[in-house]
Amino acid sequence: MAKTVEFAQTKYGEELSIGRGKPSRRAYGFDEVALVPGSETLDPEVCDTSVELAGTKLELPILASAMDSVVDVKFAGLIGKLGGLGVLNLQGIQTRYDDCDEIYHEITSCDKDKFVEVMQKLYSSPVKEALISKRIEELKHQGIVVAASVTPNVAKKYGDIAIEAGLDILFVQSTVTGIDHRSASGEPGLDLAKLCKSVKVPVVVGNCVAYKTALELMETGVAGILVGVGPGAACTSRGVLGIGVPMATAIADCAGAAKVFAERHKKAPLLIADGGMVTSGDICKAIACGADAVMIGSPLAKSIESPGRGYHWGMATPSPVLPRGTRIKVGTTVSLKQILRGPAHVDDGTQNISGALQTSMGTLGAANLKEMQEVEVVIAPSILTEGKVYQTAQQLGMGR
Repeated sequence: MAKTVEFAQTKYGEELSIGRGKPSRRAYGFDEVALVPGSETLDPEVCDTSVELAGTKLELPILASAMDSVVDVKFAGLIGKLGGLGVLNLQGIQTRYDDCDEIYHEITSCDKDKFVEVMQKLYSSPVKEALISKRIEELKHQGIVVAASVTPNVAKKYGDIAIEAGLDILFVQSTVTGIDHRSASGEPGLDLAKLCKSVKVPVVVGNCVAYKTALELMETGVAGILVGVGPGAACTSRGVLGIGVPMATAIADCAGAAKVFAERHKKAPLLIADGGMVTSGDICKAIACGADAVMIGSPLAKSIESPGRGYHWGMATPSPVLPRGTRIKVGTTVSLKQILRGPAHVDDGTQNISGALQTSMGTLGAANLKEMQEVEVVIAPSILTEGKVYQTAQQLGMGR
């Protein structure tokens, strides 16, 4: 009989180990899994991709990452009108500089070897509370759902300012978020339960990758959980800190927590897969693994309207003591509308994301996202290379 090992309060099959002194288990990323069609199919047009976040209906389950290279006021307005949600970084250059054009130029034009130093210098300018209010008001005037992100240490301070100016949803983000934090100074960490009760808007918190942590976070009263540590295209946390869990497994573990929470409370917070998705196929897999929605950065940073001018950089890049992100060149391709809604003029899954999601759902017989979460997922290590020898050799399609 196979020996079982209990991991994060969930039992798995055969026990693995790194060595005799270190038990372990296998985890999977998007490239190692595939979705299995059944006997029922649907026309893509009848597949519903909408999702509800904190009482707000989004036509697309797509959130734009709170990164300065992706979301500014104009971009947030545009993605909101296209059916998604843009999240503004309240500790980025948008709230440090009134006019950001010159700042973006300096970030995108500097030499790659000097990039981190330039970022540290530019982000050393203090956040201006007046600009927090101004940016939120600018977003509000566009008639969209207004969402913005802060780090836990200033969640109450900056959150209150933003809420007063008209914020609808508050995101509290850090590389890893947990319930208990022990400070060297003896000061208590952020009390999420207290924050959720005291602020006047729904709170989304992240990031986490573990079943037990996700369940604990859900018990605080948050409206959503962000899942993912280090998979982002511009993030270097996995290299710098050595931490992270491949996304397919991280999502599935946290989805397991959501199911348990829903059994206890009838409804669970929204589960948002954050990072690691490059193509529409990755997004389809994320939802099939249990995500209700996704948060993406680099796929949207390619749009003509994104503020990054063809570049994309991580949120932790400007850290003055330990940068955990870099600047990557993603290029500028087409409009945000074409990336999200199509039509696609390339064959690599980077355009018409909503159309691809609907087509995948129709092929799998899933009429809505909840049904998409129930489709069969198989472990398929060769899924990206099987039968693709010509594409690989000629660097076409999936062989790019």
